[in-house]
Amino acid sequence: MSKLMYKSSLTHLSVRSGIFYFVRRIPTDVRHHYRADRVSLSLRTKSMPIAARSAASINQRLEDYWLGLRLQQIAIPAINLVRTPEALDAPDCLTLSEARDLYLRLKSAGKEQTFVRSAHRNVEYVIKVLGDHPLSAYSTVDAAKFRDWLIDQGMARDTIKRVFGSIRSIINLAIKEQGLGCSNAFSGTFMPDGLPVTQRQPIPLSDIYKIQEKCRNQDDELRWIIALLSDTGMRLGEAMGLLKSDIVLDGDNSYIDLKPHPWRRLKTPGSKRQIPLVGSSLWAAKRALGQHIDTKFAFPKYCSDEGHQTNSASAALNKWLKAHTPEGCVVHSFRHSFRDRLRAVECPAEIIDQVGGWATAGVGSGYGNGYPIEVLGRWMQRIE
Repeated sequence: MSKLMYKSSLTHLSVRSGIFYFVRRIPTDVRHHYRADRVSLSLRTKSMPIAARSAASINQRLEDYWLGLRLQQIAIPAINLVRTPEALDAPDCLTLSEARDLYLRLKSAGKEQTFVRSAHRNVEYVIKVLGDHPLSAYSTVDAAKFRDWLIDQGMARDTIKRVFGSIRSIINLAIKEQGLGCSNAFSGTFMPDGLPVTQRQPIPLSDIYKIQEKCRNQDDELRWIIALLSDTGMRLGEAMGLLKSDIVLDGDNSYIDLKPHPWRRLKTPGSKRQIPLVGSSLWAAKRALGQHIDTKFAFPKYCSDEGHQTNSASAALNKWLKAHTPEGCVVHSFRHSFRDRLRAVECPAEIIDQVGGWATAGVGSGYGNGYPIEVLGRWMQRIE
């Protein structure tokens, strides 16, 4: 026994008729648990060393017991992070998968299959990492853990934001529709700096000319699609859903009459537009009209009344383009290049936005019907 322990033990000893006793006052903060204000115990020995060892043991056990009593009186640290059984099994709170099903039942009407697939995929990500729990059971700590998992998968910042946006929308709709009292744990999740950013590169004009020449030489449906995109700046999904009747061949004013169809919606109201056909896009449009005379679709390999297969077409096109474009360029890069090509000929921004279906800033842009096809065509001729 150390000298300090021995000295401490002696302070709680007293002797009566030669017998040692352990005596100690009960601390004030735990005294309400006792019927007396002190502890007095016979150690049943007349030996000082034995009494000292016994007193030290009793004193330590009392200290441990009193510590337990004190801990019972203070709040449990981080109790706000504990998932209670009631929260996990709350019968009146939808699980995340049930919230997804409600979301799709209410919002998928008229939407493309990519909308449905995206909702399923993003919810499955959450279930894989955190489990399929009632919405009230998810915490902001869970959301941060999910964010870190997405980062570990190598996803770019914009992709992670899209996943979180989808999950937030699903949960917010369920909370409103069901009148739930819980909050959305996936709202306001911090996105750290330094995450990779997806940056699509435009295709250099010299490479576009080479690609267009290869398209004419190979002369098949995939190459018609590439050539059409190269000189119109259309989104791939827009081109996939075209009807032959959407292609208007009218001398110097040939154009694409781009509008929504049951099998292919447009991204924004401004995406409905007329796009002049020039150069390789005019060649591709003529080739599409001259083939597959037994179908109404311009590109029947990738489109039908049931929908369009943009993902399949994108995979095939990007695989072919990879050998003919610089690193980082994909089929959507034609759209970036298209805007640069119009800038290079000093085309007015309003015309660029109208042809490309981009939103135009300013209140005045919402007035009138825009520039006539003849004016659009004159500017498009300059990019050849």
